[in-house]
Amino acid sequence: MEPDGRDLVATSGVAAVGTGRPVPGNGCFRMAGTGKALVATVVLQLVDEGELALDDTVDRWLPGLVDGNGNDGSRITVRQLLQHTSGLHDDIPGFATPQQYYVHRYDTYTPQEIVARATRHRPDFAAGDGWAYSNTGYVLLDMIIEEVTGRPWHQEVQDRILRPLAMDHTYLPGSTPTLRSPHANAYEVYPSRERIDVTRVIVPDPGGNVSTTSDVNRFFGALLGGELLPPERLAEMRDTVPVDEETRVFWPDGRYGLGLVNRPLSCGGSYWSHEGGQSGYITLNGVTHDGSRSVTVSMSTALGDSPDNALRQEQAASDLVDHALCDTLVAGQDT
Repeated sequence: MEPDGRDLVATSGVAAVGTGRPVPGNGCFRMAGTGKALVATVVLQLVDEGELALDDTVDRWLPGLVDGNGNDGSRITVRQLLQHTSGLHDDIPGFATPQQYYVHRYDTYTPQEIVARATRHRPDFAAGDGWAYSNTGYVLLDMIIEEVTGRPWHQEVQDRILRPLAMDHTYLPGSTPTLRSPHANAYEVYPSRERIDVTRVIVPDPGGNVSTTSDVNRFFGALLGGELLPPERLAEMRDTVPVDEETRVFWPDGRYGLGLVNRPLSCGGSYWSHEGGQSGYITLNGVTHDGSRSVTVSMSTALGDSPDNALRQEQAASDLVDHALCDTLVAGQDT
């Protein structure tokens, strides 16, 4: 999204292997982890309304749910869930092989089942004593939103963010394994070097949101532009901690706030983002500090055949984001 509000779209490749059908510029994709920024925004809106506090414990809203094997919901706060410092082990269902995909792609899980998978393990560290990306933490945040409001979390996202911003192409498909048209098919390259079409799948919450590049740009521009949160809440969202060593390989010098990632720019300064990857779709994005310029890169093939190829894909997309934002910053002296 340009500072004047225009959307510029560039595409490359084909929408489906073996066809000449071009990638649609307005195509849908699963936004995966990018949706965490939506959830975090709703939580901070509820904090601003006095409905809950960042220092509330999980047990305050979900008593007894996080328990056993050293897990203790009375010691984990909402802030730590948002920040990935809860220590909860992540055990979200996924597919390590093509065979697992074909057998389990339509499996469904309740939020309680996902939390139970995590608490079968001991915590990775004591709450507040480290950082580790935890999808399970955001499943708990979804449940807390529902406890606080008495409504489904995705309905709160719809009413508080999607509808006001006219993000008409962002939705939660639920138990529907297909995406609305148009879209490029999604592919996963496994360690076996097999490339599998993984478009049809039911994704466990909170990774199942579907969106478009223009909708993602609109959201991040509005968020950093102050349209969704007052300044003091946005400041809390941008209060960051270092990520772990494994994640720093993908996000060099990256830091994590409350549902937002801060990454440096090659031209100086930094930008805000939240990338995502799920079932073949990889999404990277970035937005300037004032929300005036945002960029989203969506790829429909995940290179999971080796760690080196996964890193190369990340670096290539990161370079695109950096280039787009730095061009504007240098030209307009934007901060």
